[in-house]
Amino acid sequence: MTQTLVSGLEPPYYTAVFTSVRPDDLEGYGETLDRMKEIVQAVPGFLGYESARTPGGIAITVAYFSDLESLTAWRDDAEHRAAKRRGREHWYERYSVHIGRVEQAYAFDRESPQ
Repeated sequence: MTQTLVSGLEPPYYTAVFTSVRPDDLEGYGETLDRMKEIVQAVPGFLGYESARTPGGIAITVAYFSDLESLTAWRDDAEHRAAKRRGREHWYERYSVHIGRVEQAYAFDRESPQ
């Protein structure tokens, strides 16, 4: 699966960085993840996300939002809150969330003309 990096966003904007540790195969996780992707993409102000996972089970997802109101709408979504509860009860060994305001951003792409 090829993931496109999020770039070209004009600061300021906000990020939610979700870092977690969980086993590889968990019943119901994939379906819930797919549903969370649907929901977050419908949040006004959602700009995109990037994610990566190591073979050892560490996963990092960075979601981008235009403002704190859109990030708060995602945080407070009822289905998202239920998924977080289920994650704490069944899927995650541990996780952390970091919220930040991006003041500056730049990108490099070897394939693009400089």
